[in-house]
Amino acid sequence: MKLQFKHQKFQADAAKAVVDVFAGQPYLTPNYLMERGNGEYQIGVEEETDFTGWRNERIVPELSDKRILEHLQKVQRTNQIKPSDKLEGRYNLTIEMETGVGKTYTYIKTMYELNKHYGWSKFIVVVPSIAIREGVYKSFQVTQEHFAEEYGKKIRFFIYNSAQLTEIDRFASDSSINVMIINVQAFNKSVDANEKLESGKRADKNAAIIFRELDSFRSRRPIDIIAKTNPILIIDEPQSVEGPAAKKNLKLFCPLLTLRYSATHKSDSIYNMVYRLDAMEAYNKRLVKKIAVKGITESGSTATEGFVYLESINLSKADPTATIQFDCKGASGIRKKTATVGIGYNLYDRSGNLDEYKVGFVVKAIDGRDNSVEFLNGIKIFAGDVIGKVSEDQLRRIQIRETILSHLERERQLFHKGIKVLSLFFIDEVAKYKQYDEAGQPFNGIYADMFEEEYNDVIRNLQREIGDTDYVRYLDAISAHDTHAGYFSVDKKGKMTDSKLSDKKEGTSDDMDAYDLIMKNKELLLDRDPKKSPVRFIFSHSALREGWDNPNVFQICTLKQSSSEVRKRQEVGRGLRLCVNQDGERMDANVLGNDVHSVNVLTVIASESYDSFAKGLQTELADAVSGRPVAVTADLFKGKVIVDAQGNEQVVDSDTAQAIFEDLISNGYVKRGTLTDKYYADKANGTLQVAEEVADCRDSVMDILDSVYDSRAMQPENARDKNVELQVNLDKLAMPEFKALWKRISPKSVYVVDFDTTELVEKAVASLNCNLHVPRIFFKVETGAMDEIKSKDSLLDGSAFTKSKSAAYDSSKRIRTNSSVKYDLVGKLVVETGLTRKAVVAILTGIEKTVFEQFKYNPEEFIIKAAALINDEKATAIIQHITYNMLEERYETDIFTEPTIKGKLGTNAMKAQRHLYDHIVYDSTNERDFAADLDTNTDVAVYVKLPDSFYIATPVGHYNPDWAIAFYEGTVKHIYFVAETKGSMSSMQLRLIEESKIHCAREHFKAISDGNVVYDVVDSYASLMEKVMR
Repeated sequence: MKLQFKHQKFQADAAKAVVDVFAGQPYLTPNYLMERGNGEYQIGVEEETDFTGWRNERIVPELSDKRILEHLQKVQRTNQIKPSDKLEGRYNLTIEMETGVGKTYTYIKTMYELNKHYGWSKFIVVVPSIAIREGVYKSFQVTQEHFAEEYGKKIRFFIYNSAQLTEIDRFASDSSINVMIINVQAFNKSVDANEKLESGKRADKNAAIIFRELDSFRSRRPIDIIAKTNPILIIDEPQSVEGPAAKKNLKLFCPLLTLRYSATHKSDSIYNMVYRLDAMEAYNKRLVKKIAVKGITESGSTATEGFVYLESINLSKADPTATIQFDCKGASGIRKKTATVGIGYNLYDRSGNLDEYKVGFVVKAIDGRDNSVEFLNGIKIFAGDVIGKVSEDQLRRIQIRETILSHLERERQLFHKGIKVLSLFFIDEVAKYKQYDEAGQPFNGIYADMFEEEYNDVIRNLQREIGDTDYVRYLDAISAHDTHAGYFSVDKKGKMTDSKLSDKKEGTSDDMDAYDLIMKNKELLLDRDPKKSPVRFIFSHSALREGWDNPNVFQICTLKQSSSEVRKRQEVGRGLRLCVNQDGERMDANVLGNDVHSVNVLTVIASESYDSFAKGLQTELADAVSGRPVAVTADLFKGKVIVDAQGNEQVVDSDTAQAIFEDLISNGYVKRGTLTDKYYADKANGTLQVAEEVADCRDSVMDILDSVYDSRAMQPENARDKNVELQVNLDKLAMPEFKALWKRISPKSVYVVDFDTTELVEKAVASLNCNLHVPRIFFKVETGAMDEIKSKDSLLDGSAFTKSKSAAYDSSKRIRTNSSVKYDLVGKLVVETGLTRKAVVAILTGIEKTVFEQFKYNPEEFIIKAAALINDEKATAIIQHITYNMLEERYETDIFTEPTIKGKLGTNAMKAQRHLYDHIVYDSTNERDFAADLDTNTDVAVYVKLPDSFYIATPVGHYNPDWAIAFYEGTVKHIYFVAETKGSMSSMQLRLIEESKIHCAREHFKAISDGNVVYDVVDSYASLMEKVMR
């Protein structure tokens, strides 16, 4: 796989913000004579010896501080940032970019743009850790061809290494764009070692090489060679880089200017902010995954010591059920049992009569509305609740199981989109995942064992769905043992070891081995071929969070005691990137449109309740966006730069600001300083109105309004709140397009079938004679004896008995039994076929004797197969002879409001925009994909998955069409369409009964609609469009 990269506006805007500050700087590429030094100089065969160096041209005198401040303030107003009162340093610019949106890509693009406009070509990227250093280096590698295509040149980049000083000479002497990546910790150590050596103290000379005059470097100091290039510093994560020592030390590079990039800048270290893409904006623009939280709550109930965990409530057309986990007495002790239960399920009986379930642990009620189960003893638990005795290991086992369940649910949804799903477990001790015996051979730790046990159990009980064949084949190709792997440090003997913390306060690690493994396997992990890459679940040390940025992490689970030092933003940060498919294409709005957050959902399996985790995360996010305005007022617009469709800019004055604000209130968009639901709805529908004075600048006005902090925008989703009851959208019910559609399809009809019974009997007899084959019932009798008992083991495994003979009997051999079962063959076939007794008798007396005699061998099978063959012939006759007539009677719209339709999001239900209901409950993956296409197509006015109570009467049973669709007038030829979705369009693959019903439906709609409604079978949205355009 090769990752693909796209040109995204926000990344271009961030680069432009930096470039525009220095507008007026000429394009210059000055060279100079590098210091030659003394003595021998080692050069490559291809290198010249004229010692010409290339440097960044300094800011020209014409660009005074006053002029640059004016440029800066203009950029800030354009990007809705409070203008700086003065230049904070010469020259420091800050760029805020949320985790997961492509910060490294953005500053690489900025380097190219600065080179393109001003000729600047020397850059130093300063990073806080090995983790980020390796990630940055990898980003330069994988984006090299992408940027070369756009700009026609490649960047030469390297990691600073004191043993490879020739790279520094090349950095100065090469005329192309050059980038040196350096770890600030290593640089600080170099400065510290040099200061000690200069003061006569002992220190590591190798650490101070960059400051030493070296014979191997012609008696020059590497730091001087670098400084003379006037490099531009890129500080990656300045809040982790710029301690007091680093701030002083980095000045030794004599930087032309400094650019700071981070998602979490310290409030006292923001210098001249030029661009901001914070957590709220990244989420609203769908540039990162949506966050869902699956909480686990230890209930404080003291009424029982019995362990009960409520995994989920399951809703379908049948009565609701619950999946619970409880203790069960087995042959070898107490074990955990997971069961899907209904009302009346008795835990005492099913647990092997464990005393802790003796008092009232019988399921009394299951409620899908609040995801709860109530027992007869009054105890009520909610999904995610665990009661009774809960050990640390039990809690971790629940987390592991819930992660597997979430993984498989997401994997099943995304399988046909070609997206590999990964889950990440953070643990605090390698021994819990992998251990080694005295011979050094590895074996599973407790978490690996738990994982394999739970994975096998979940897979064994997985409900198979229609259209799942390929996915099931994929699952069957991967074993529990092969699908998980550990990414940890490895010692010299190849054993996994605990990571060494480089920053105890932050809890992060600098283990090179682990990062190497993770980074080098990044593309391989994304490959869905089970032979190449069966790993889908990754166990890693909690200290390695910074190194993990694989885009296809969809589940994160921390299997350790929560700590106040572990920030929740840090916990979710490794999974925020938008995922990629098997072609390496990012699944963003350009590909998925409004479905970005349907596909890209990061589920955090927390060891605390949803409310607790969500509150903590929101508090951190609110702190991160504290610079945003919190209310809509006239002052919000005053002084801002707005742009019209032609690119003309204007600064909003006080009168215009007041007019914008008053218009927002009159339109119902603002109430008491807060944006209303009407604002968000009109914005989503593209019908938002703004004041006449700024009508041409609507997008700019919306950008300003979007800068207002809204806590709802970043509310994590509760991953357990997935049970839904469909609600009719009354606005859609009142739409003229739906009313017109309903008027045309709601009439009922009556059918008449005029076919020759004699002809049907003859065809049925011929079919039975040719196709009726009933298997005989066989009985196998085996005889054996126990001759001797060799050992206790032979008794336990059953080998003490030896089989001596076996014989088979079928029902033709007269085995006398006292069977009292009598079959009314004629009556059964009358019921199954709907024919008269006379017709059925005529068929049975007409078939060959050998065919009829099969009845006594296997009566049940005879009736089933004979009825199916007769019905097929009946269906063929109907297709040729049926007619429909419209009745005065109609279906009323109450068929949409009366029944309660229930489903589970992600399993058989999805949210919808253009549907008559707020959700859709689907029966197959094909229906789901068809509905998703309907929902996103702007030609569709409204559609509905028809309820079971809407049916057409046919001679072979009631027929319920799948969909009714109304298109906007002028977009297609046939505006009103009733569709039946099938996985296959081949008539050979549709049973004759089904084909007969479909034929009846065609005749029905011809009769009731005068040709205004088209009915047909489709297998996709594409085939639907072919039919409505004819």
